[in-house]
Amino acid sequence: MGQAAQPARQRILDTAFRLFYAHGPRGVGVDTVIAESGVAKATLYKHFPRKDDLVLAYLDTVDQTWFGQLRAAARAAGADPRDQLVAMFDALDSACRRDGYHGCAFINTAAESAAGTDVHARTVEHKTVVRAWVADLARRAHAAEPELLARQLTLLLDGGLAAGVLDADPAAPAAARVAARTLVDAACPPASSL
Repeated sequence: MGQAAQPARQRILDTAFRLFYAHGPRGVGVDTVIAESGVAKATLYKHFPRKDDLVLAYLDTVDQTWFGQLRAAARAAGADPRDQLVAMFDALDSACRRDGYHGCAFINTAAESAAGTDVHARTVEHKTVVRAWVADLARRAHAAEPELLARQLTLLLDGGLAAGVLDADPAAPAAARVAARTLVDAACPPASSL
């Protein structure tokens, strides 16, 4: 289906996603989104009354995609939560190898958003939800301190996302995965000892 055949809201979101991810929400004006999506200004404002509404919808799309990739990578490891905690780093490897990779959309957007705004709050919410999911996996893996392990692993994940764009080293995600295995092994008893 061509771009013109898509509903206007979806064309706007697809265009915003591409532009915001490549240039950051602050670096893209509403007029550019309008021109590249092929909609009228009134149509954009009907669906997204403020630019922040469009940025929030963009972040929701990124959240669904990235969090979905993390969960799918974890599930692919099987039922052992210890293995799932490490396997989620396979999503990092896939993300960093993607053409047009520009790092973590949430970190990038947070860096250009003022604290206390809806947009900044949404970036923090995403990171909090991911960390809570990792902490739940850590609890199921019988980590001695699941919240600490979740903090360590999500910091490692964020560092891997940043390294993927800063040094473009294809070995960075693998190194993060090895470090994750070390952290999980140190924090969680082997399944056979339970």
